[in-house]
Amino acid sequence: MTDPNRPIDPEDRPEVVHHTTINAAPAPERRSGGGGVLAFIVGGLVVAALVIGFIVFSNGGFGGEAKDTNVDVDVNLPELPEAPKMPELPNIEPPSVPQPNPAPSN
Repeated sequence: MTDPNRPIDPEDRPEVVHHTTINAAPAPERRSGGGGVLAFIVGGLVVAALVIGFIVFSNGGFGGEAKDTNVDVDVNLPELPEAPKMPELPNIEPPSVPQPNPAPSN
């Protein structure tokens, strides 16, 4: 067995030389395509918030003073006819229900 720490003489070195070739593909191009769409959505939300704020804080946003809402309503309803009198019902006694008696003890 040979000593692994012993230096190798140039005469003992093998003639075969191994080469490793690595063909690395270029890094894929980084695309950032979502920024424009996101900016468009955020801008639309900001504009919508401004329009809603303008309408809410300027009393409707499109008119001057509020118009008078004091309205007098007088409605004449027709009188309903009187309902006919109901006939008197005959006096009927309620049916008699037999009472349960205790069983006779023998």
